[in-house]
Amino acid sequence: MEEATKRITAVMDRVSEAVITDREFLETVSTGLLARGHVLLEDVPGTGKTLTAVALADALDLEFTRIQFTPDLLPSDITGSQIYNEQHGEFQFQRGPVFANIVLADEINRAPPKTQSALLEAMDEGQVTVGGTTYDLPEPFFVLATQNPIEQEGTFRLPEAQRDRFIVKTSIGYPDRGGEIDLISRRANRNTQMPTVDPVVDASQVITLRQLPERVSIEESVKEYLVDLARASRDDPRVDVGVSPRGIQRFFEASRARALIDGRNYVTPDDIKAIARPVMTHRLVLTSEAGIKDINAETIVTDLLDSVEVPGAATTSD
Repeated sequence: MEEATKRITAVMDRVSEAVITDREFLETVSTGLLARGHVLLEDVPGTGKTLTAVALADALDLEFTRIQFTPDLLPSDITGSQIYNEQHGEFQFQRGPVFANIVLADEINRAPPKTQSALLEAMDEGQVTVGGTTYDLPEPFFVLATQNPIEQEGTFRLPEAQRDRFIVKTSIGYPDRGGEIDLISRRANRNTQMPTVDPVVDASQVITLRQLPERVSIEESVKEYLVDLARASRDDPRVDVGVSPRGIQRFFEASRARALIDGRNYVTPDDIKAIARPVMTHRLVLTSEAGIKDINAETIVTDLLDSVEVPGAATTSD
């Protein structure tokens, strides 16, 4: 476990050499990766979302593809399609860009919901079905999707079922003044627009790292705290739809991955607090009245964290 934490830290260090961002953001993305989930990034263009995905793939030494979502993108443009081979007189499957270890679904909410849904089976089951035949995706498989704020022109809101498939949602945000000066300095010291990132681990090691959170334990009182937080979201009068049972399971998986990043083999209430906002906010559907009052999901999660009783300090496991 100690070696795993060192490897994860080394990956984050390597990505930070290319991307100007804070540590919390990198920890949240790493949490999604380790928990065998997928990550949704919401930000305005130009903040480094694409660079983050490329740098992460390079640091992990994984195959990377980018899918640019547009209003005219078809599901087959993502999964692939059956193409007739005249030479052999039969249809053959032409694999789409989803067949990669790390898939950047760029500006996913610029495509209509039907096309967005083409990723559902891939994200849930690590496979795609085309023409009645199922094809396995490579292992590991990780989707890093970006979306522009839904208020921007030409965007579609992600369906609830699609949002629920992302284990966490986060944002990079603008760097501070010093960070933007550092950005220019880094660009001045190289001859290419995109920085290069050397690998830290390989695909087999990534697979092993993603299995390790299964060995992280959680005490009953901490487990109850996690469940109570999620259930409280359903009772909040500002919320139409709260965290689902599937969301609770993802919350649990994310909390174990967060403990591993911090070098522990047990979950504490602090792990749950640290990951609560990225896990919960995109799963909440607010009432129309909350929208009129300009109340956002992050405010509600903050209120829940303040109101739900925190258990006492957890004791360590072996």
